Amino acid sequence: MLQASSLSPAAREAALRTLADTGRDGELDVLVVGGGIVGAGTALDAATRGLSTALVEQRDLASGTSSRSSKLIHGGLRYLEMLDFGLVKEALEERGLLLTRLAPHLVHPVPFLYPLHHTWERPYVGAGLLLYDGMAMAGKYDMGVPRHAHLTRKGVARIAPDLRTDALRGAIRYYDAQVDDARLVLAVARTAASHGAHVATRVRATGFLREGERVVGIRATDLESGRDLEVRAKVVVNAAGVWTDEIQQMIGGRGALNVQASKGIHLVVPRDRIRSEAGIIARTETSVLFVIPWGAHWIIGTTDTDWNLDKAHPAASKADIDYLLTHVNTLLREPLDHADVAGVYAGLRPLVRGAREPSSRISREHTVVAPVPGLVMIAGGKLTTYRVMAKDAVDVAVPDARSCITDRIPLAGAEGYLARTNQRVLLSRRAGISLGRLDHLLGRYGGLVDEVLALMDARAELAVPLAGAEEFLAAEVVYAVSHEGARHLDDVLTRRTRISIETFDRGVHAAGPAARLMAAELGWDDARTADEVDHYLRRVEAERQSQTMLTDQEADEARVSAPDIV
Repeated sequence: MLQASSLSPAAREAALRTLADTGRDGELDVLVVGGGIVGAGTALDAATRGLSTALVEQRDLASGTSSRSSKLIHGGLRYLEMLDFGLVKEALEERGLLLTRLAPHLVHPVPFLYPLHHTWERPYVGAGLLLYDGMAMAGKYDMGVPRHAHLTRKGVARIAPDLRTDALRGAIRYYDAQVDDARLVLAVARTAASHGAHVATRVRATGFLREGERVVGIRATDLESGRDLEVRAKVVVNAAGVWTDEIQQMIGGRGALNVQASKGIHLVVPRDRIRSEAGIIARTETSVLFVIPWGAHWIIGTTDTDWNLDKAHPAASKADIDYLLTHVNTLLREPLDHADVAGVYAGLRPLVRGAREPSSRISREHTVVAPVPGLVMIAGGKLTTYRVMAKDAVDVAVPDARSCITDRIPLAGAEGYLARTNQRVLLSRRAGISLGRLDHLLGRYGGLVDEVLALMDARAELAVPLAGAEEFLAAEVVYAVSHEGARHLDDVLTRRTRISIETFDRGVHAAGPAARLMAAELGWDDARTADEVDHYLRRVEAERQSQTMLTDQEADEARVSAPDIV
């Protein structure tokens, strides 16, 4: 069985040496710029077609859009109303593929209630869901989730006691799937590395290398050391998402994509604040409202508004938060308020701009263009269909390449997951941890849980809860550095774990203990460790301040007061 490559500090240094040597030892076949889900997927697709491949990302894997989504793998029910049948069918097939073959350890079915307020809605919505399920069953892969079912008002009350039923005519329960989006990106990147891709984070593309009209590589800077690099490749694939326009400026503005950033925010509240066995979906005047089960929490989202300010750190304003609370409270017997909100996060969707359409009406279908020889750009799309986007990008980049095979490549952690799940009781006893703790590890690492358990067995001091965030083990922080490419404290608290949004203190009390664990692995001295903690605390405070501001402009000014650590 192929072992997942570790994105260790040593692996990053080896990747940087390979990038620096491309001028001497021969150019890469494909160089991917952007470490979100599309970039990681493109690197995996290219590498498994036998192409020499590298990926560079200016910050951390999934540090942009791909860690700030609604965390759903879904067909896009509302796109049926937009008559986007091809997109829905494609997404439903990818949903089944992820659930049953590629990432069963990360992607899981989740039930939703669609409340019915009018008699006419039952046949209308029911017909849509009949088509939705039918398209999934008729797809190339297993459906992976149960079919929808109609519920009476009493049935709704049994499933969701805290949902207001006085004005309901019942509901329809249907299924989609959910995923920890950042960990999905990580799994794709590690799988790409297992197949030979060179992955280097904290590397910023600063310009293109040109021979006449042709792009033959990039100029880049290693942000950790300040070293400048020239990386040569037969083709560069830009998968920079909302930064696409900036990349196009590097070639003199000669691009064919006009990408619009649309902001979506989400609230995280404790699970006990809403008693329900299923999530909830409802319409708002500008978008769709989701109440999504998320472990010991609910995720409530989302908004859909244009954003033209700082792209690295989109800010949620008080107006955004009030908007979601107002709409979700129309559904609940006991209203939520700001005190119930444990975490808030905001992300940007990279939408290919339509003809004066509001962002909530622009389709998530993706676009691939080749504006100049040697450069391919991809934008748009959605998390669920990342594999299709990657396939299309490589098809354009290397037309004579072998066929895509990523529908048959399980992601890191998928191999061995079912066996380890069957062995969960035995594994928990051997490791001396509770069954609940073992299930937590299986849901994050899948079959790679063996590596985490081995780390705990070798170093008993790591087999204890992380101070300040006891749901996680100290070993998970160390593993994030040694195997998952984490370089900074923010990487661990925000993306390798979700401590930053799942604790009421936003990870403040866990920052020091986590930083000290990282320091031992990365060779930080006391001053560097203190800087990492200080930066994280400043970031939390800046986010809290931004969330008290009434406008996007004010929220942005508050958030950017805490810049990225360098």
